[in-house]
Amino acid sequence: MASPETNNTDLARAEILWKAADTLRGQIDAAEYKHVVLGLLFLKYIADAFEARRDELEAELTADGITGPQLEGLLENRDEYTAERVFWVPPEARWQNLQNQAARPDIATLIDDAILAVERDNPNLKGKLPRDYARRGIAPEKMKGLIDLIADIGFKGDRAKARDTLGRVYEYFLGKFAQAEGKLGGEFFTPRCIVRLLVEMLEPYEGRVYDPCCGSAGMFVQSERFVEAHGGQKTDISIFGQESNPTTWRLAHMNLAIRGIEANLGAQPADSFLRNLHPDLKADYILANPPFNISDWSGRLLAEDVRWRFGTPPVGNANYAWIQHFVHHLSPPPISNGGKGGGVAGFVMANGSLSSGAGGEGAIRQRIVEADLVDCIVALPAQLFLTTGIPACLWFLTRDKTGKNLPHGGRDRSGETLFIDARKLGTLRTRTLRVLTGGDDGETLLADGMGDPNADSDIGRIVYAFRQWRGEPAPDWWDEASVAEGGHGSWEYRDIPGFCKAETIEGIAKHGFVLTPGRYVGAEAQEDDGEPFEEKYPRLLAELEACFVEGERLMGVVRERLNGVGHG
Repeated sequence: MASPETNNTDLARAEILWKAADTLRGQIDAAEYKHVVLGLLFLKYIADAFEARRDELEAELTADGITGPQLEGLLENRDEYTAERVFWVPPEARWQNLQNQAARPDIATLIDDAILAVERDNPNLKGKLPRDYARRGIAPEKMKGLIDLIADIGFKGDRAKARDTLGRVYEYFLGKFAQAEGKLGGEFFTPRCIVRLLVEMLEPYEGRVYDPCCGSAGMFVQSERFVEAHGGQKTDISIFGQESNPTTWRLAHMNLAIRGIEANLGAQPADSFLRNLHPDLKADYILANPPFNISDWSGRLLAEDVRWRFGTPPVGNANYAWIQHFVHHLSPPPISNGGKGGGVAGFVMANGSLSSGAGGEGAIRQRIVEADLVDCIVALPAQLFLTTGIPACLWFLTRDKTGKNLPHGGRDRSGETLFIDARKLGTLRTRTLRVLTGGDDGETLLADGMGDPNADSDIGRIVYAFRQWRGEPAPDWWDEASVAEGGHGSWEYRDIPGFCKAETIEGIAKHGFVLTPGRYVGAEAQEDDGEPFEEKYPRLLAELEACFVEGERLMGVVRERLNGVGHG
């Protein structure tokens, strides 16, 4: 299947723009270039959206017979733009004005002034855009070349389509920057297939969505897409987040602003452990990819924190601080049997979190399991992340296993946990990068989030098992007769050796409360090739003997060659 980059004109231009980065990398590194490009892309988008609304407004007013100074005055009426959810762009910040002056030696200062003017006239953007182009010391001729390249990426026309185009261009660049920056890139970027899997399993239809380490806000973007794909409105979810890195915090605001998504990310960047900006929040959905195995998380300053309900995390590793932070912010289960409630969380963790006993982690994990909070554990394949080779997994926690908090209802699975071993899934896109199919372009997932029976995606297979186990009703298109050939058959959940296994708390206790899926799912069933054992055994024995003979021959050749080298 062709990648989106190869069949979309604007993304093809974005690829050219990325290659043009080579002309700047001699002066600034990838992390700096990220903010140079994404800031200009944002400026280009809001300027194009403004011009599109201006053209639309001019056509409307002209049709009503309004001309001359009155027309010009109305075209510069700020309310005519903000009423249509279009950012007001002051004259000095309009793209054509900047492009006309791109050859000036002080072009970087003009860009800073333009961004300050945009923030001045759009208070919700104040302090959230990069505005330090002049201090970066980029040569004016190189800045002009960058402006001319970005000018070729068009965001005019249908506003929804333009927003989607910029969103895809933004995601393209975020992925490229993460790859270029190496380990540091993981601070702002989570692979799209991982985000897609988390969202599809949590099903955030409506309610409060929270990410306390939100990076560039990818979790929020995918949640909003999920809601709209299911016929809802983006206003059905309320978004709360936090990010400690100031530049990444600005990226998140731009990423959300270009999609028209409102979010509360706090008035400033802040560390979720030391400055919890949403201390009273009880979220319906938590999606997160916290930094793995962080040792300098200020644990000594937080030893008596109210969040450590299951035990004080070790000061040398923040994994169980994050896990308990998530639990602390989950909405409680419903008070009455007739109500809905019970928050759910899905997050990425290093595999060590499943089995480590250091610093009291094993005891904390045991208490979390005994509290019946662990809904599902998914072991991920290697090489999914651009920035780390640490093996990772997904945790899914819930405050209510009765099924009442599920969008379509489900069975009572109290006392059970589902283990999924997905380590054999995924497809290598490059020599070092693997992706889960069904998460990149959406073509292998239907609108309801489930996999197409004719395109059994990796994400679809994981989501099938999870939703079947939870007892959710089968989707409308699930025809057991028609999908049986695809390996699905009955919608009723069943353990699949080597892939998924439902286990009780008692069963987990027998394994010392270790949550590694491989311990539970067992070995994959091997197909019987039909060859009788009395025929297979002598055949295999003969093949083994032939291998021994060939090995001895090759050893003789190696010795002879080595002797020749010694004589020489």
